[in-house]
Amino acid sequence: MGRGDFRLGIALTAIAAGLATVAIAGAGAAEAKTVWLCKPGATPNPCKESLETTVTSSAGDSHVTDPQNAKRPRIDCFYVYPTVSEQPGPNADKTVDPQQTSIAEYQASRYSRRCRVFAPMYRQLTLSSIGGEAPEEAARIAYSDILEAWKTYMKKFNHGRGVVLIGHSQGTFMLRRLIHNEIDPSPKARAHLVSAILLGGNVTVRKGKKIGGDFQHIPACVSARQTGCVIAFSTFGDTPPADALFGRHGTPVTGDLPSGPNYRVLCTNPAALGSDDSAPLKTLLRTEPFPGTLGIALLIMFGGPPPTAATPWLQPQDHYTGRCVRHNGVNALMIDEVEMARHLAPSPDATWGLHFSDANIALGNLTDLVKTQAAAYGAKAGKTGSTKGK
Repeated sequence: MGRGDFRLGIALTAIAAGLATVAIAGAGAAEAKTVWLCKPGATPNPCKESLETTVTSSAGDSHVTDPQNAKRPRIDCFYVYPTVSEQPGPNADKTVDPQQTSIAEYQASRYSRRCRVFAPMYRQLTLSSIGGEAPEEAARIAYSDILEAWKTYMKKFNHGRGVVLIGHSQGTFMLRRLIHNEIDPSPKARAHLVSAILLGGNVTVRKGKKIGGDFQHIPACVSARQTGCVIAFSTFGDTPPADALFGRHGTPVTGDLPSGPNYRVLCTNPAALGSDDSAPLKTLLRTEPFPGTLGIALLIMFGGPPPTAATPWLQPQDHYTGRCVRHNGVNALMIDEVEMARHLAPSPDATWGLHFSDANIALGNLTDLVKTQAAAYGAKAGKTGSTKGK
């Protein structure tokens, strides 16, 4: 392990402790003004950029496509980004640094084909703070910004529209709490929910059920046309160890939402909802390097520089299939290589699996699902006459 890799291990090994604090945090003192990383009409807007893509087959043949952002999408997306801030101190401020811009491009911008994307800046727990014992107050501050942004979005921008919630890692922990507190208990709020895509964050359900853990009224998605449901998984490329941080209940990243022997961490295969079968994943990657510490994590995962191309986006020659499996008490999306695809290494170690691939390994499948769910939601809303602001 090189010096940079060792520093990454020091910075990331204790993220679990910080995320546990995030998960138990309630609302703290909110900063009055919501700052938007992404918002319709904003300039710059890293969630709405060129989607030109080099598409490569597993045999190495390639061609370029140029998907367009939706001009008048009928639904919205509310995206909360994972831990990326390298600012000092326990909480980031709301300055847009290169890391926030890049993560929005990597994880959220493809959804602009399907929805208007809103992404708030928040005073998240920083990489430096979650390399140790994060103070509970820091987690309350982070969550208070997400709660404030959600309320601002609903009051000023929603106008009766359906919304998809999207999060990864710390972003998923924030959204688990938000849905648990603000959406799941309220029929009125649930009526706006197209779906929730909650990746790498240990969403729980009752053992043998698709509901009854974190949420009492919002089940796992089992079909592409189902709405008001949750898609959740953590990715592994090797058999998950018994002490895995993700996909297993009772870990430090479970927090105070339901846990114990009667619960399981949810895995939904985005390529085959409701099925145990293996199915092809549509991997989509940004082609520019990610700045900072997480760029090192990607180097470890790919075993060198990630795939690249002349276009902003790439569907790489490395193709994978995915299936939800249970090993060593871990429910995970297990990926298998197609033909000569490279084997992705766990990063920073085996307990993390392929956490840093969660948002992109099946990004094409996820955006396709949002398209289908948006159509189903619109048809349902049209029948009930309950949706405004179309």
